[in-house]
Amino acid sequence: MTAADPVIPVGALAEPVERVGRGWTTALSLANGAIWVGWYGPLQILLASQAEDFAPGTGMSKETMLAWVTGAGAVVSLVANPLFGALSDRTTARWGRRTPWIVAGAAGGALSLLLLAGAGGVWMMALGWCLVQLTLNAAFAAVTAAVPDRVPRFQRGSVGGWLGAAQILGVVGGTGLATVAGGTGGGYAACAVFTLVGVLPYVLRYQDLRLPESARPAWSWRTFLTSFWLSPRRHPDLGWAWLTRFLINLSNALVLLYLLYYLRDRLHYDDPEQGVLILTAVNGVTLLATVVVGGVWSDRLGRRKPFVIWSGVLMAVATAALAGWQTWPGAIVAAAVLGIGFGVFTSVDFALMTDVLPKALDRGKDLGVINIANALPQVAAPALAAPIVTYLGGYRVLYLVAAVIGLAGAVLVRRIRGVD
Repeated sequence: MTAADPVIPVGALAEPVERVGRGWTTALSLANGAIWVGWYGPLQILLASQAEDFAPGTGMSKETMLAWVTGAGAVVSLVANPLFGALSDRTTARWGRRTPWIVAGAAGGALSLLLLAGAGGVWMMALGWCLVQLTLNAAFAAVTAAVPDRVPRFQRGSVGGWLGAAQILGVVGGTGLATVAGGTGGGYAACAVFTLVGVLPYVLRYQDLRLPESARPAWSWRTFLTSFWLSPRRHPDLGWAWLTRFLINLSNALVLLYLLYYLRDRLHYDDPEQGVLILTAVNGVTLLATVVVGGVWSDRLGRRKPFVIWSGVLMAVATAALAGWQTWPGAIVAAAVLGIGFGVFTSVDFALMTDVLPKALDRGKDLGVINIANALPQVAAPALAAPIVTYLGGYRVLYLVAAVIGLAGAVLVRRIRGVD
């Protein structure tokens, strides 16, 4: 090799070219699903139940209390995901860059869920949820970064599909555990056990790529902190991809946030907790029917944008149906159509995001910044939803606003130029 020859990165920083096997994909998907169990058992059922118990005598409605607690947790998530992604990028442990953070994050998440189980008031509830967000985001940042580390571009749609399938199974599983485990404490304990056990097959069976110490950049607080700003001017495709993901996830968050209260207070459904589980299951079935198929199809065509655009349009139509068809059958149809759209979006948008990453050394950090588009809607959704439901027209207006936001996200995908 002469002085003019390029230095080809190897190991942890190389662009992957070999396909990953089914076992690796299955184990990573199970780890991803376990993390979502830890998130969505509380988000779908347990936090809403605790807010209803703690709200009397505090001067807050249950909706406002739930909004404050989930909003505080989402703020923590905004910081935690890119932070732990960046730390995993720099990790040179002999177990690899990602595995130590998956283990530590899952263990910390399980302990934090058990803390939530013993919460006696709103302050302990908020603290416990913030700790859940902090720890599980450490695990999630490492799990998602493993994909561009190990999966070649032509396989990322299908792998993203399986991760998306695990995500919705985690949502359904977390909701189911929270519903049938025997009260709030039992629900938290069941979610905690599953979250910890679910990551073990991946971390015990598959060796992570190790970053040589010589490849780790010299430490500088200034460089480290400024690295989190990814200029949309320098990386326009990344900026537009981030914005589209944020808007579509915000629309979805507005639909999910008050679903329990929507069934109870607007539709007057007899058993709203069971209703949430039914709708989540319907949504999950249709999502599972499209999430892997959409990713595989995208890989075969070598195209991403048309799938993201039309899935976003379909989700906007389903969200608008919740505003105009406020009945239990209408809710079931909307949940089914949302699942079809979100299934395709979940797998193909994830592949699109990995395709626009700027640098191999910063994969975890950059994906963490991108994942802010998942967490920020959890902050924005309560701030938008609470005044709309309380003062500006109720659930009909809420779901119309959500539909417009989701449609805007779908249209803006067209601004991404570097991906077909």
